[in-house]
Amino acid sequence: MDKKKSKFGIREVVATGIGTALFVVLTEVQIPIGIPNTALQPRMAVLAFLSAVFGPLVGAIIGLLGHALGDALFYGSVWWSWVFPEAIVGIAIGACAKKLKVRAGGFGRKEAVLFNVVQIVSNAVAWILVAPVLDILVYAEPANKVFLQGVFAWLGNILIIAILGTLLLLAYSKIAGKSSSLEMED
Repeated sequence: MDKKKSKFGIREVVATGIGTALFVVLTEVQIPIGIPNTALQPRMAVLAFLSAVFGPLVGAIIGLLGHALGDALFYGSVWWSWVFPEAIVGIAIGACAKKLKVRAGGFGRKEAVLFNVVQIVSNAVAWILVAPVLDILVYAEPANKVFLQGVFAWLGNILIIAILGTLLLLAYSKIAGKSSSLEMED
């Protein structure tokens, strides 16, 4: 039997379940920024954190399911043009999970810079390009409105993720590093 570690094992399943639940619960935690239907949302830090720790599939599922369920439960309908961008951010950050070395306890200054470059670029693609274009194509929203919302969503997300996401990753990496060094001693 192949003892090779599964890329989507028990830890990833648990992280996906907990992450999706947290994402949904945090849907209502919003800091208004004065732009309609756009706010600072701490749930983005949870998405970025879990994507960076557990990879792109976990990030994609949390982004898709978390946003869709949050919309359905709190607003009564799903705004799909904003669901898919969440998955893009989760996938992009998760694709760098190994380089970020969070689980190995090696998330330092260089990894924090990489994490933030990736999250800024992926948020730009998601919110300045994908979400507004889908808003126009799917919901026939006016371009000037959705591109303005997209820019402010991008700014809000990069701020929340840069602060909360980076702090979560630094703290978790220190704990993970201690944990993995204890496992080596046994």
